[in-house]
Amino acid sequence: MLEKERQGVIWAIGAYLVWGVLPIYWKLLHHVPSDEIITSRVLWAFIFTLLFVLITRNTKLLIEDLMTLWQNQKAFWSLFFASALISGNWFLYIWAVNNNHLVETSLGYYINPLISVLLGIFFLKERLTTAQKIAFVIATIGVIILTISYGRFPWLAFSLAISFAIYGLMKKTIPLDAVRGLTIETLFIVPFAFIYYIYLFLSDRAVLFHDSFQTDVLLILTGAATAVPLVLFAKGAQQMPLYMIGFLQYIAPTCMLFLGVIIYGETFNPIDLLSFSLIWLALILFTVSKVMEARTRKLKLAKL
Repeated sequence: MLEKERQGVIWAIGAYLVWGVLPIYWKLLHHVPSDEIITSRVLWAFIFTLLFVLITRNTKLLIEDLMTLWQNQKAFWSLFFASALISGNWFLYIWAVNNNHLVETSLGYYINPLISVLLGIFFLKERLTTAQKIAFVIATIGVIILTISYGRFPWLAFSLAISFAIYGLMKKTIPLDAVRGLTIETLFIVPFAFIYYIYLFLSDRAVLFHDSFQTDVLLILTGAATAVPLVLFAKGAQQMPLYMIGFLQYIAPTCMLFLGVIIYGETFNPIDLLSFSLIWLALILFTVSKVMEARTRKLKLAKL
């Protein structure tokens, strides 16, 4: 592996580890209603990323991105709806973490790549290899067993996976720098967040500046907690091959699963282990297949 690629892997691992342990951060805010946490997250993420853009002297590029988006109304509204979708995903994720659903949350992020591929089949006319089809069958069996074990369909996991997959699909058609992209996405939602915060303050429901100093700091730093791993990931993704991301993306849900079961004592019985094992097997098959596909494509291009 080249030194540049090695550095990229380190940056990406850092990003996924931060995403994986973020539930600890949200748990520190368990006494704050989820609607206020997500409102703070949007508001302070916008402020934090905007400051980052200003400090790195990318203001001109940000303005150019906004002008380009405005000239392409389809891209503009696609990003607007993507922003609303990721805000909903954040809310659901924070609610799930603070209501002791970390195991199901991890399931959502495990199956997210599979949902993304399904969307690619339906909307981008992509095709599956035989190994990928087998992976889907194995994963489906795992989900069916899990549904029987839960006594209900794991709607939370699928809501997280589907919303994030659709968000990814919409973003795929709008090439934007990661940090400037997040700045614009939060810019779209900030007016709604600001209005909602005014409502919280007027109705005496706001926790910000009405609780402890620690709570205030934690709420304000939700912006940094959102932006920092994204910056790390953006830096890593620029220096490493795409197939490596396929392997590394499972670090975050694995950390979540570990936290849920070992640290926070969520239920994880033998049937859950069987279901997750089938899903892990499916993901190994799927990821190895994608890596081989990428290498074959690279060899073909090298021969041209």
